[in-house]
Amino acid sequence: MSLAPRVVLVHRVSEYEELLARHGTHGQAAFVLGSRGDDLDTLAARHHATRDALTAIAARIPLTWRQARVERADLDRFLFAPEDIVVVAGQDGLVANVAQYLHGQPVIGIDTDPGRNPGVLVRHRPGDAAALLRAAAGPRVTTDALTMAEGVTDDGRTLLALNEIYVGSAGHRTARYRLRPGAEEGEETQASSGVLVGTGTGAGGWLRSLWQERGAALPLPDATEDRLLWYVREAWPSPATGVQRVAGLLAERARLTVTVESDHLVAFADGMESDALDLTWGQSLRAGVSERRLRLVV
Repeated sequence: MSLAPRVVLVHRVSEYEELLARHGTHGQAAFVLGSRGDDLDTLAARHHATRDALTAIAARIPLTWRQARVERADLDRFLFAPEDIVVVAGQDGLVANVAQYLHGQPVIGIDTDPGRNPGVLVRHRPGDAAALLRAAAGPRVTTDALTMAEGVTDDGRTLLALNEIYVGSAGHRTARYRLRPGAEEGEETQASSGVLVGTGTGAGGWLRSLWQERGAALPLPDATEDRLLWYVREAWPSPATGVQRVAGLLAERARLTVTVESDHLVAFADGMESDALDLTWGQSLRAGVSERRLRLVV
């Protein structure tokens, strides 16, 4: 007999909870924020609305199904199972955070704060959860297969991203490396604030800001298109470093290679710096389109 589906409800700590953890009580947090001209009540109301949404979603999970909850900070330690249905309750970025840990499980994005989120990835409301879960458990669930980026180091470690992969310094130091945009192109030694490789889904965030800054010269990829866009951030010209290869497109089989010439760089996906890959002098990371996709329930 096959196992009943397990619904994994992914959420994150609210700003209100973070303030209570820092200041101890609601009153003390309200006093500190009030002294700065801020209002804690707005954050408290947003927090309670999110808690109510989580309660509403949980109440719509069939009684015979299994349930689990995981907070954003614990994603790298949580083991997802093949039969899981993943429900992400929160912001669009939270869907991106969980994507790299999945292997084809359907994902339902639920907006807990309508009006504040673009709703690109969290497309549904808590009241829709019951119908969405039934559909996701069926054989004909309709999903968008969103393109993901992949980074592979020369020692076999892998990094996946729904939005973007960043390679650079963990702090504010200059990253030094050699960059090769493709197998047929030459290398360039660079010093910069890092390299960003983004997808069509990421074209609504960090990648888009760089795209606009560079004059929108390259076409942004679509979310389901096997094409990536990459940029070098703030490349610095010097007698030993160049600024000629600072942006480009990666088609399905193309790879961008970054070879480290610093003592220590990091590579991480979708803002999850706590789950970064450490790269030392001479190591390389090759970034391109991944075979894996995120199955987002429509």
